[in-house]
Amino acid sequence: MSRSVTFAALIGAVALSCSNANAEPLFAFLSPPAPTRIAPQAVEPAPAEERDDAQVDPRLKRQFVNFASHETAGTIIVDTPHTFLYYVLGNGKAIRYGIGVGREGFTWSGVRSIERKTEWPDWYPPAEMLARQPYLPRMTSGGPGNPLGARAMYIAGTQYRIHGTNAPSTIGRQVSSGCIRLTNEDVIDLYNRVQIGAKVIVLPQTAVAKAQQASLAHAYAPQPQSQAQTTWNSIRPSGLSLPKTQSAGVAAIPESEHNPD
Repeated sequence: MSRSVTFAALIGAVALSCSNANAEPLFAFLSPPAPTRIAPQAVEPAPAEERDDAQVDPRLKRQFVNFASHETAGTIIVDTPHTFLYYVLGNGKAIRYGIGVGREGFTWSGVRSIERKTEWPDWYPPAEMLARQPYLPRMTSGGPGNPLGARAMYIAGTQYRIHGTNAPSTIGRQVSSGCIRLTNEDVIDLYNRVQIGAKVIVLPQTAVAKAQQASLAHAYAPQPQSQAQTTWNSIRPSGLSLPKTQSAGVAAIPESEHNPD
């Protein structure tokens, strides 16, 4: 009798536990532990300067442009002030690339040539750079972490190169120690076009400043006399001057309408 009662009570307990979804299972100690769920963690993106996918200003992207030049096809022209590199195609056309150039005090200019080309070059900082930045490694093997990027074209007679970069956000800026940098995608395209011995023309950074000075000089240069002033000078009595309204060649403006400032 007691056995029957005990067995019936056990069955009732099992049925009760199955009917209540929130109840603890009767034999919970025999069940495997539920897997621990970890809430996804938000990952803060790295600064643009440290990302390979940083966006480049659209005007600095590679494009075919009209370009009037007497230079032969295959010539490289570095427009330092505007951070553009032109690869001359001939017939008034060129490919324009956005570039990064030397920072203040590190720009240069001249006519040189490409003496050699290297894919995924190793980087050996020149002695002058090591003197300024002694913490730099003496050598960095070619690869994604190399500051020369995917390709390098070495400029004869200098320590400078046209090379790639793993920091595309530096394109359009004055950041280097004199080298010309392009995005890795662009430097690969240029590398495949340029021949050993190709002419390289690097324009001076001062070109823009000189143009601005010329513009200012023209703006403040003495202006020629008006026809009215010339005529008056030839006929005026001694001691008289041309009224302001005539010398200016415009209608008179009442004094009350002049700007008090």
